[in-house]
Amino acid sequence: MSTLAGTGVLLRFSLRRDRVMVPVWVAVNTLMVLSMPGSLKSLYGTPAERTDLVHQVATNASFRALIGPVFDTSLGALTAWRVGVYAGLLAAVTSLLIVVRHTRDEEESGRQELVASGVVGRRASLTAALLAAGVANAVLALLVTAGLAGQGFAGALALGLGIGCVGMVFATMAAIVAQLTESARLARGLTAGVLGAAFVLRAAGDSATDDGSSALTWLSPLGWLENLRPYAGERWWVLALFAAAVAGQGAVAYGLAGRRDVGMSFLPTRPGPAAGRLGSAGALAWRLQRGSVYGWSLAFFVVGVVYGGLTDGVADLVGDNAGAREVFERMGGQSGLTDAFLASMVGMMGLIAALYVVGSVLRLHGEETSGRAEPVLANAVGRMRWAAGHLTVAFGGAVLIMLLTGLGFAVGYGRQVGPILGACLVQVAAVWVIGGLAVALYGLLPRLAPAAWGVAGAVLLIGWVGPALDAPQAVLDVSPFGHLPKLPGGEMSWGPVLVLAGLAVVLVAAGLAGLRRRDMTT
Repeated sequence: MSTLAGTGVLLRFSLRRDRVMVPVWVAVNTLMVLSMPGSLKSLYGTPAERTDLVHQVATNASFRALIGPVFDTSLGALTAWRVGVYAGLLAAVTSLLIVVRHTRDEEESGRQELVASGVVGRRASLTAALLAAGVANAVLALLVTAGLAGQGFAGALALGLGIGCVGMVFATMAAIVAQLTESARLARGLTAGVLGAAFVLRAAGDSATDDGSSALTWLSPLGWLENLRPYAGERWWVLALFAAAVAGQGAVAYGLAGRRDVGMSFLPTRPGPAAGRLGSAGALAWRLQRGSVYGWSLAFFVVGVVYGGLTDGVADLVGDNAGAREVFERMGGQSGLTDAFLASMVGMMGLIAALYVVGSVLRLHGEETSGRAEPVLANAVGRMRWAAGHLTVAFGGAVLIMLLTGLGFAVGYGRQVGPILGACLVQVAAVWVIGGLAVALYGLLPRLAPAAWGVAGAVLLIGWVGPALDAPQAVLDVSPFGHLPKLPGGEMSWGPVLVLAGLAVVLVAAGLAGLRRRDMTT
């Protein structure tokens, strides 16, 4: 039997399972890119304004580290500069989630062993997972190219291909890590760690040079994307680096897949007894999720320090551009430019924190569907105690990471410690609403629980793209974040915060009531 037998069937099955999550994330990424030319045109409508922006970026190492260098004054080149790195990051995250879900997740749950008992080749599941990631990245590249073709087809094609190629580099990286680890959670964490290291390398290189020529930049696939230079004299040969990385990593993944048994790994989990005390359901939940909490907390603190350090330079970057000032004020409220920038960045971190709380809540769904919850509940542990342990980590972790975000801003900026901490903690109410919705879906409609990722993606899209597109307030108000007071700088209003917190409590209560009454999935 061929090692690829059954790949087509598994691919169709994978695409069917991802029919909600993947289209939502591809749409979010596409709209983020396609919304940028119009936004930039309204902000920097004249060649003189665009030239001044390029000069400001070239002389501001902090903003180069955050976004990257800009190579030309055209709207296409500015679009590639403003969203290229972040679109590549989002494509990479989507790709690693797809690959781990359809490889290590399937093995960890035991479903892969059942599938392998049929007419399925040894490498069919890995191939199907990589093809599913390839389909998602191909659609993303096609949509970006078609949407930006009016700015110049060559540049649009280069940017679309570059974003899709970044996604495939991390898809094949995730395929390798999935062979090495025994846990899907660890596989996602390690691949995300590599992605974070790639961003740091690119940032360090770009802060040192203004043309992307640093050796550190070239060590990162995100650096390859910016050095592809869409709309600025495309360097098509850079695509060969992506192709070599995908082919090399794919070959390694295939080699490893052929040398291990289903369910096994090259880095097996250390056998027990577990370190520390696991005398309660809450302690077990903390043991299972502590790595995620530590990783998110560290990342948010570091990002807070970076954004805090950029605050003093934002006035120089914006200059006298009324349009850019207006966007910051729409995101951060009507206040001074510095406070508006801080408020907009704090709001962005709150939007990203919603992804943490959704992933943490859905750990309940993963424990249930994998069968690991059954032996826990077979003991003297009720469903409510079991769920409460994970929800404490999810909702308490959201408070922790936003608190550390505020501390990071305070360290980087060095002023307004109290107001910044308060602004970050206010975001928790909206984050809890998204987490409460995830609990409600899990408890009442467990089959639709993964749709919580789509909700988080839609909220992220509204928060990121809505202000730049001057979206109507009714659209912005769809997101719970749209109802929060814009702090620091704005006036504190407890009413919306308390209403959102109460809504989160109601959603959690509804989800737990549903969990208590329904049958558990096996």
